[in-house]
Amino acid sequence: MNFRKIILSLTVLTGLFSVSCGVFDAVIDNTWSFAGLTETGTIISKNVYIRSSYAVVAADLLEVKRGETVELLSSTEFEGVDWYRVRAFDEDNTEGWLEAQHIIKGESLDASKKLAEESKDLRSQAVGRLRAPSNLRLAPEQTNSNILLRLDNRATFEIVAWKYVTKEDDGEEAAPVSEEIRAAEEENDASVRIDERYDVWYKVRLDPSVSPAPMGWIFGRQVDLQVPGDIIYYQTNRRKFVTWISLENNLVSNEPITNADSDVQVTKPGSWVILSRTNEVKAIDGVEPDFDGILVLGFDKYNEEHYTAYNTARERLDLWGVLPLKVEGTGDDKIFTVRLRNPATGAIEDSNFVLYRDKNKRLRVTPPENIKFYADERGKK
Repeated sequence: MNFRKIILSLTVLTGLFSVSCGVFDAVIDNTWSFAGLTETGTIISKNVYIRSSYAVVAADLLEVKRGETVELLSSTEFEGVDWYRVRAFDEDNTEGWLEAQHIIKGESLDASKKLAEESKDLRSQAVGRLRAPSNLRLAPEQTNSNILLRLDNRATFEIVAWKYVTKEDDGEEAAPVSEEIRAAEEENDASVRIDERYDVWYKVRLDPSVSPAPMGWIFGRQVDLQVPGDIIYYQTNRRKFVTWISLENNLVSNEPITNADSDVQVTKPGSWVILSRTNEVKAIDGVEPDFDGILVLGFDKYNEEHYTAYNTARERLDLWGVLPLKVEGTGDDKIFTVRLRNPATGAIEDSNFVLYRDKNKRLRVTPPENIKFYADERGKK
């Protein structure tokens, strides 16, 4: 009888221990989540389903959308594909599997947000769109360690800055600089093309509808600049537009893109300040200018046509300038500011161009005093 009691007691204790372990695990799990100690991830893709397993025939359990957060419980690799076991924050706390490509981890998202906070005062200088799916990176270099997420083809974004990176220093995927280019540079040969010597990287700001990560860097070869349709025809093969600001609203566009399938940004016609760049290496102490030309286009509303109010190329002024371009003021009284290198002193100076209307309501430009240095230096050559 005593033996039976002992067996019964052991059975009860075992059951209680199992239940206790389950309760204990649940308490620890909930406490872990409550304290924020579990790793979180944010959905990158527009919409995707949490699945019952990572098998091909798995069932779809719950649809999650871009910007939603999930808990990352574990990870595994199956047939060369990385997967996360996740827990959603729905009423049922749905658990299942998601491919890693659909998620950005919390630490990476925080790094992007920090970059955005540091760059919050940078004004938009242009609009870009991807020509193929591309990686958004934390820094302007092609290494696996700095990838934040993969952006969809035709994703759009604001460009706030850019950087020229020597091809041989551009990470493991970059092509080396040829001996012919290096020899030409040593001889100060102006015929060396900038796209042969450098790769350009764009620092971009993204809308939440495009990416949960608000900022990062994109490899320039994957980007098409969305030059507004009413001014793109003034761009030439030798001189490409790098930034533009509307004088109607001090923005890079008069209105948002209205045709997602078009390669030309649709905007209302108006007056513009445009910075351009030739495809020639012009490095000074290893630094390339962001632009070497300024064009101001006025718009005649009566005749519905543009006219040139100011053009440094027409005046044969070879500038060396760095971003940003700023336009300030309201109505017809505006000033745009660029940063130009003074060839006489080597100093980078803020240069203010005054915009006004003449008696015929035509847009006119009064350049700053330091522009004369470029004419003086040209005359000495």
